[in-house]
Amino acid sequence: MSAPPFIHPLRVYWEDTDAGGVVFYANHLKFFERARTEWLRSLGYEQQRLRRETGAIFVVSETRVRYHRPALLDDLLRISVEPREVGRASMLIAQAARRGDDLLAEGEIRIGCVDAESIASGSFRPRRIPTELLAAIA
Repeated sequence: MSAPPFIHPLRVYWEDTDAGGVVFYANHLKFFERARTEWLRSLGYEQQRLRRETGAIFVVSETRVRYHRPALLDDLLRISVEPREVGRASMLIAQAARRGDDLLAEGEIRIGCVDAESIASGSFRPRRIPTELLAAIA
């Protein structure tokens, strides 16, 4: 993909940290999720509207995160979103958390597009990513 990464600024709050003021490792996944949501919103695709109008929702099917340095209470982070592979029903997205020039965590998140109505049955039936969204990503 050739577009520059989407960047979402995020402040670390007390609730994100352990008793020592260090961000709990799993919270990086929350930070990445927030940034992906804002990335979609920046493309004109608010997730509730996407579900309502197309019946499509995204679910995480795979994560890989490497931690380099701790994020700390009150840090202002930059969370990046950069699509690496975009298929018909899934995307591999590279994400990173930075404080200034320091890389704190990086990872790849695979999200799949599923039919929203299939969730109630537990089948999570894959479906194509809406064409308009694919065009906005490209």
